[in-house]
Amino acid sequence: MNKTEKLIVFLLVIGLFASFYYSKPKQDTRPQPPPQVQQQVAPAAAVQPVAPVAQPVAAPVVEDVAKEPSVPEETVVLENDELKLEVSTWGAVVKRATLKRYAKNVGELSEENPALVFDFARAPLGAIEGVAGLAANAAYEVKSASADEVVFANAQATRTYKLGANYQLTLEESFASAGAQTNTLSIGAVAMGASKNDLLSVDSWALDAKGGQVVHHSEGDSPLKGYLAGSVGGCSGPSNVAGLPAVSSAVYPGAQKWVALKNRFFVTALASSTAANGGFEASVARDMKLPGAYRPESVAAKVCYAELPATRTSVFYVGPKKQSVLWDLGMKDVMEFGMWRWICYPLVRVLNFFNDLIPSFGVAIILLTILVRLIFWPLTHKSTVGMKKMQELQPKLKEIQAKFKDNPQRLQQETFALYREAKVNPMSSCLPMLIQIPVFIALFNVLRSAVELRYAGFLWIADLSEPEALFASWFPFGGLNLLPILMAVTTALQSYFTPSAGDKSQQRMMMVMMPLMMLFMFYSFPSALSLYWFLSNLFSIVQMWLIRRQTSAKPAAGSSVFPDGIIDPPQTRQMRRHQD
Repeated sequence: MNKTEKLIVFLLVIGLFASFYYSKPKQDTRPQPPPQVQQQVAPAAAVQPVAPVAQPVAAPVVEDVAKEPSVPEETVVLENDELKLEVSTWGAVVKRATLKRYAKNVGELSEENPALVFDFARAPLGAIEGVAGLAANAAYEVKSASADEVVFANAQATRTYKLGANYQLTLEESFASAGAQTNTLSIGAVAMGASKNDLLSVDSWALDAKGGQVVHHSEGDSPLKGYLAGSVGGCSGPSNVAGLPAVSSAVYPGAQKWVALKNRFFVTALASSTAANGGFEASVARDMKLPGAYRPESVAAKVCYAELPATRTSVFYVGPKKQSVLWDLGMKDVMEFGMWRWICYPLVRVLNFFNDLIPSFGVAIILLTILVRLIFWPLTHKSTVGMKKMQELQPKLKEIQAKFKDNPQRLQQETFALYREAKVNPMSSCLPMLIQIPVFIALFNVLRSAVELRYAGFLWIADLSEPEALFASWFPFGGLNLLPILMAVTTALQSYFTPSAGDKSQQRMMMVMMPLMMLFMFYSFPSALSLYWFLSNLFSIVQMWLIRRQTSAKPAAGSSVFPDGIIDPPQTRQMRRHQD
């Protein structure tokens, strides 16, 4: 590997690290509240234990719980083939949502492994606050109900919930006391799972004079950033979280087109509204099972309105972080693909297309790998052939370097003359590698966060969205992960088969260092990523082996370009006079 090729590989690795680092909420070792943040300590009853993995729960309620109505509570169930919603007559709010197509744990849906549940009991979706005469849990009467629609009414308001396709819920409201009174509308809550690859974030589309922009509140200068930071391990040191309350609230001002709460795979959001809002307030609950460290457990949010209109229609989304559905809602940026979104979007579509052909996401990843390698086959072939020619030219280049070592200008002229005669471009082997870097990073972003891969098994892999974790009780570091090891081995083989014009000792060092670095980086990544990279390495090895076989019948190194094995320097006038 020459210096240029090493630089390309280095840029690829740095790009992968940067993409992973900047697209995932980072830990804040000292999560102190910004000046504008308001903190409140939740009542003891509001602090909930960590939810089981893949079962989001609501954040504790910041406000005091209102007095229960004197009339008994009734629950109306709205249901289709995607969602089951439990709506209460106390407050006319959604207290529980069941995602019927997604299992709670690894494995098929069954009585032992029920569907995933969003528990909104302590942060009900659709709850109103601030309206005169309407307490947060005011009693309503059921006027009419069907499988997908229910109408609630009392003296102050009428609220109609309509369950639609693609995990959408429409809330139509009419109020008797419309006017200038500040009020809020809750969009529910979501919790972070136990996986170390999980995340918890708030996204919104902040409107401005330029048409708006997406804000990821786990990064940048958002007042929520410090509270959304964290991971399963949490931050170290009790001094880092000393005095931090169980629940912290922050107001993000300014009109928002939509507001979304999300973890790694699921979203609850206010997708649109006919009323203009003035921002939102989010409440982040910390994990109280880690008293000496900070880790966010759940986040709830409510959208703020300066006026109460006579009527208001809001569309909510409670479902998977699925690109096709979010795209139709105008919320595609919830996928958080970053600057590589223009490549990520079509990759997700291709992945789903292959899965539709053969219902197996493991097979879909294999077919996706084949497709990517076929698309880049001409480029990688040209790159490998170029490196092979450069390798053949090394004896002649060394001869030129020795002959003109004291004349840099002549050395450069003779070197380029050699390249022209051999029809070799030194940069031709680098350009294809540079072109592929965005694709590699895009695939990295897609495969580590695609909800389609959640609990998707393949061969010995129980869940493509997580490391293999074989024999977890016997092996350290969370278990044995075979794919990263196979990927490291094939990386070494790929380096061995790759023609190199550099120093042999440096090539041997790269054969050891690069696989070890990749093994360290990928060992705890989702197995889908390791599967793709392992397969991609195999295709590269096959391609290089074919090129070697095609060129094995040619003369020895250097002779394919210069049959006589001798380089005659260009004849100058001075040389011709000496010959005469």
